[in-house]
Amino acid sequence: MSVRTAVVGLGWAGRELWVPRLRAHADFDVVAAVDSGAAARAAFEAPPGVPVHPAADALTAADVDLAVVAVPNHLHAEVAGALLGRGVSVFLEKPVCLTAAEADALAAAERAGGATLLAGSAAPHRGDVAALAALVPDLGHVRHAELSWVRARGVPRAGGWFTRRDEAGGGVLFDLGWHLFDTLASLLGPAPFTQVVGVTSSDFVNAPAWGAAWRRDRPAADAVGDVEDTARGFFVRADGISVALRAGWASHEALDVTRIQLAGSAGTAELRCTFGFSPHRDPEPVLTLTREGTTTRLPVPDEPIGDEYRRQLDGLAAVLKEPGSRGRAIAEARTTVRVIEDFYASARSAHPRGGVPAGRWTGESQ
Repeated sequence: MSVRTAVVGLGWAGRELWVPRLRAHADFDVVAAVDSGAAARAAFEAPPGVPVHPAADALTAADVDLAVVAVPNHLHAEVAGALLGRGVSVFLEKPVCLTAAEADALAAAERAGGATLLAGSAAPHRGDVAALAALVPDLGHVRHAELSWVRARGVPRAGGWFTRRDEAGGGVLFDLGWHLFDTLASLLGPAPFTQVVGVTSSDFVNAPAWGAAWRRDRPAADAVGDVEDTARGFFVRADGISVALRAGWASHEALDVTRIQLAGSAGTAELRCTFGFSPHRDPEPVLTLTREGTTTRLPVPDEPIGDEYRRQLDGLAAVLKEPGSRGRAIAEARTTVRVIEDFYASARSAHPRGGVPAGRWTGESQ
């Protein structure tokens, strides 16, 4: 039996990423859609018999098995928590939450409603990332990881919710950085971070020429972004592995490039590719393994851009039925949001006069 699914949020992610893939997948049946905006509801092409609601409170566990939630960041915990509390399982786009307190609230809602929260994170489902993961056992003891996702020109809509701290929680660290943290956990296993140093900058966020034209977003009138467009950090995990991370919505590079390098006692593996949908990308992913001065290029799967989003859905119905799935997404999200909180705290301490945006931070992580 297919999973009766509602899509909550008909913005770019809901409309372009999830609706077409859910409709094309045999495991899912889109039975409802939700958006608070009248224009978004009117523009949504709903088949006959599929209601389009103005609020998620119209969804009940009697009618819906799963809600795919793709609303602005600041609404994630509120919308997902209410659905979970009513017994509706949720597949929530990243970031799952903006603070450790929101993670706690989602965990409580999951327990109260007896539902399951699943986290949307596409990057670990890429074929080239899977090929890199297959090399990890050959690297010996992994000592260090370097992860970066740097766009040439890719700031989201100027003045839109992505670039407003009160609605996004932060800037590129919550956007691209969350993908990088999820990818790291998928490659090396989850682990808390014991040391965090980070800096941020905002040279491009309010310059229209550096916007993501490929998203076809229109700049918000008279609005100014107040988040970082670039984040650089150095971390140490509890297992002793050091991590260097860089995320950038814009740069002086010619292409949008994602790079993941894992250095181990027996070799170094590196993947160079482009995450996401930007047309300004490397022509093909390149995976290499270096040992004792010799670098070998290894094959990676040839797959369509964005296929990782479809692949997330392939096992989702089965995961939804597993009792062990409950609580897992919250635990992973809590680790990520805590390191992001600590990163922003470090960035603030580097700029005590507040001259560089550094996301939302409410105090020391616990």
